[in-house]
Amino acid sequence: MTKSCPCGSGKEHVECCTPYISGDKPAPTAEALMRSRYSAYVFKEIDYLRETLSLEAQKDHDDKSVKEWAEAADWQGLTIHETQDGGEKDDSGIVEFSAHYIVDGVAQTHRERSQFKRIGENWKYVDGDMTFEPPVKKDPKIGRNEPCPCKSGKKYKKCCGR
Repeated sequence: MTKSCPCGSGKEHVECCTPYISGDKPAPTAEALMRSRYSAYVFKEIDYLRETLSLEAQKDHDDKSVKEWAEAADWQGLTIHETQDGGEKDDSGIVEFSAHYIVDGVAQTHRERSQFKRIGENWKYVDGDMTFEPPVKKDPKIGRNEPCPCKSGKKYKKCCGR
């Protein structure tokens, strides 16, 4: 039985991220490196996560905390939102992504806009900024003249809508 790659590419992991993680070949694009780094968290390949950091990023790297996070999380999937440059002929690129996971029964999302640069034939993670999605209101808007949801019997505009 084959196993789909955790990065969400739709390919089998042995044809997708595993060759990069194993060192058989370099990731050809910044997005491919991002996907392989996510898969490395799933597979708990801490050495690969360190090795794919730029020298400046390695200064802040802590194998122990990365391993603890990788092991504590139940990885649920990766969403790539946007890429800028980072192609096979580029020297730098940006990938914005969300990594979905569960820790202690709580679903969480890590959304980041990451910077990558090519060093020789290898892409490296440089840095990332957390980004936040605006909250989406799930309940429909309450009209001013509708009954107040607090069940006071008053109109919304005369009760909680003031």
